[in-house]
Amino acid sequence: MVSAAIAGIGTAFPPPLEQRSAWEEFFSSHHAGSRIAPRIWRHAGVERRHAVADPRVEDISALSTAARMRRFVDEALPLGKEALAACLADAGLSPGEVDVFAVVSCTGYATPGVDILVARDLVMPASVERLHVGHMGCYAALPALAAVADAAVARDKVGLLLCVELTSLHLQPATDDVDQIVAHAIFSDAAAAVAVHPSAPGLEVVDVAAFTDATTLDHMAWQVTDLGFRMNLSPRVSSVLGEHVGRVTSDLLDRHGLRVADVDHWAIHPGGPAIITTVADRLGLQEEDVAPSRRVLRDHGNCSSATVLIVLDQLVRDRRAAPGQHIVMMAFGPGLTLYLALLRVR
Repeated sequence: MVSAAIAGIGTAFPPPLEQRSAWEEFFSSHHAGSRIAPRIWRHAGVERRHAVADPRVEDISALSTAARMRRFVDEALPLGKEALAACLADAGLSPGEVDVFAVVSCTGYATPGVDILVARDLVMPASVERLHVGHMGCYAALPALAAVADAAVARDKVGLLLCVELTSLHLQPATDDVDQIVAHAIFSDAAAAVAVHPSAPGLEVVDVAAFTDATTLDHMAWQVTDLGFRMNLSPRVSSVLGEHVGRVTSDLLDRHGLRVADVDHWAIHPGGPAIITTVADRLGLQEEDVAPSRRVLRDHGNCSSATVLIVLDQLVRDRRAAPGQHIVMMAFGPGLTLYLALLRVR
């Protein structure tokens, strides 16, 4: 029986942006007058992020969305190709062997897009099937992974998935708005890629599950404005996720005769410290179970859709996963939406 497996992973990051330096040299004045901003930054759980647009060097908050989109293409291409090159090498594949290529981003758009430009530059076959997943938010890696895995199972296709997010290009004008303060304190830039093979060893994609609470549409939004994309966040996001994560996780595991205690590793999207803590509390996880997520948040920030793949990469690089073990990937975003993927090491 054919089953898809993640056969390789690659990541790439722009230059680092130390959290303390970003605050002291730019954001402390950018959010001047806000009494809550210093506390938000202190408790963001981030020590270092990455940025193609370093606010200490260039303040792009007055740039038009059109200018930011042009910059996105210029920056996303080399970063995406770096992540893909590492991924292909890890999987032992060449670009010529790729049948399906999916690109995910909620931070930039162009037509022809990053998908066709990267495919051209890496010399993928002219017959490669391309898919662009746009503006779904932080959970988008998982529905994209499901699509690529389905192509592997149903049609024996070798696939690549690239998530490339450049949140630094959406710096908003100076404000004391709490939503913007939170966004500026945690979001980061990165690219992450996985190769999905119909028969190679790796992390078998066993199943995928999703749940959207459409009664909470206003809790999280990523709005296109004339000055880039603007984040809206409700402080109730973590509590709403807490209401649903236990049942959605149990439903996924029940389909395969598993319980939470049977899961060996957790790759949880670190949307923020409170979200990690809420998931751990609701599922009864130990601190060591969520340590990779906290470490990624600390060292890289919230890189939107790329983040859950970065957490998975860290698990693999640490060589913590052994054959037969199970991994649950979990990410959250606008909707509010929860997405989960069950993996088995083979």
